[in-house]
Amino acid sequence: MADLNALLDQIPVGDIARQLGIDEDVARAAVQQVLPGLVGGLAANANDAKGQTTLTNVLKHHNKGIAKSVKEVDTEDGEKIVRNVFGPNTDAVATKLAGASTKSDVTGDIIKQVLPIVAPIVLSWLASQFLGGKTDTATAAPAPAAPEPETSSSGGIGDLLGGLLSSPQGQQIAGELLGGLLGAGKK
Repeated sequence: MADLNALLDQIPVGDIARQLGIDEDVARAAVQQVLPGLVGGLAANANDAKGQTTLTNVLKHHNKGIAKSVKEVDTEDGEKIVRNVFGPNTDAVATKLAGASTKSDVTGDIIKQVLPIVAPIVLSWLASQFLGGKTDTATAAPAPAAPEPETSSSGGIGDLLGGLLSSPQGQQIAGELLGGLLGAGKK
């Protein structure tokens, strides 16, 4: 089962620190707050069959390989992802994520800058886990057809997101977001 640490290993934290002009420790702490927040937001949006189908379609679009540097990240796409996941609660989510950090240097402004960088990476990583990932068709044999993703709450993307949130940090951060900000507008 994949966990948030496996996802964290895919994030170019050093690049983020350089791009934002912040200490690498601060960038790592911000990313550690952002990951369960994004995964929790995706889980909240995929809590029904329609949401799961939408997320599966989004993952198909992001199944192109994981960016290895910030230069490879489409931050405009990241902004759209963040808006779709958090909607009008983005500022409040950023503030809450910053407040949950053990590093006092992690501010809501830093979180808001990190979110659109990390969001496309998270979706690409989820796509690789859920849909099998990208293969280089020029050098690789054709990959077997991936099974059709399940969209029920008893499997598929819901299980993957739930597994990511099962870490203590993931439970704490996502629980606060889902119970408060993200759950408030859901029916």
